[in-house]
Amino acid sequence: MRPPCPPSPERSAELRRRFAEEARSERPDLSTLCLLVGAEADRELDEAGLDAAQVELDRLAGLLPYRPGGPRAWAVALRELLGERMGFGGSPADYQRLESSLLHEVLVRRRGLPILLSVVWMEVARRAGAPVYGVALPGHFVVGFGPDEGQVLADPFDGGRVLTGEDAEVLVAGATGAGIDPAMLRPADPLDVVLRILNNVRAWAAARPERSDVALWAVELSLLLPSHPARLRYERAQLLVQRGEFLGGASELEAYAEVVEAVDEAAAEQVRGEAFAARAMLN
Repeated sequence: MRPPCPPSPERSAELRRRFAEEARSERPDLSTLCLLVGAEADRELDEAGLDAAQVELDRLAGLLPYRPGGPRAWAVALRELLGERMGFGGSPADYQRLESSLLHEVLVRRRGLPILLSVVWMEVARRAGAPVYGVALPGHFVVGFGPDEGQVLADPFDGGRVLTGEDAEVLVAGATGAGIDPAMLRPADPLDVVLRILNNVRAWAAARPERSDVALWAVELSLLLPSHPARLRYERAQLLVQRGEFLGGASELEAYAEVVEAVDEAAAEQVRGEAFAARAMLN
């Protein structure tokens, strides 16, 4: 099955304007940002589809019991509804699909990457009044309920399984080879969640050079976030050159070299050499 294709340039420009506006708002809405990412990926996701996805999150929230209790009770209620009753979860095969990083597709397929399934958990739970937040463990995103001293973790990728402290240690050790740091358990900022989702999209595209279009829009959306790695500008320039936009790519490389020069002159010269080579491809 061919992955979704991006929308028209006019539609894309409007989606990016809204994405940037939402990302810079006082309280960015995670579901809105994720759905705008989906619309940038999938030309079939129109305004009615965006609204339908939000309605589905509202509907799922309405199926939760009213104030089931403390953090553990909330975690169990979400597991029973989303993991057991609705069948949301993940498998290794989901890492091979772009759709696994798109919220509207995850809501339909009920399959996705850990971070997108966690977005479903968070958005449904938040609407129901739960004390919920994302927890960006290294290599595996989960959700947390309650304050630090009574925190309960759940793994939506595993159907919402409630994690013990030992479970969390195993997840972190598997990704880093080291023990868990308390800082890893802090609530994730919504914009950091979106950047991590876009990083996953970029990783998917990097393994498929024929889909440099996906890599490009993922980088460009990342650059619209208020805080992002400066090196993304370099990645965008390289993608432009890869796609045959030699002048645009060379200009971007030269602009990036100006930024880098203040801290690393050798690296700046290397980037300028890449810009020269890109311009030479026009001859």
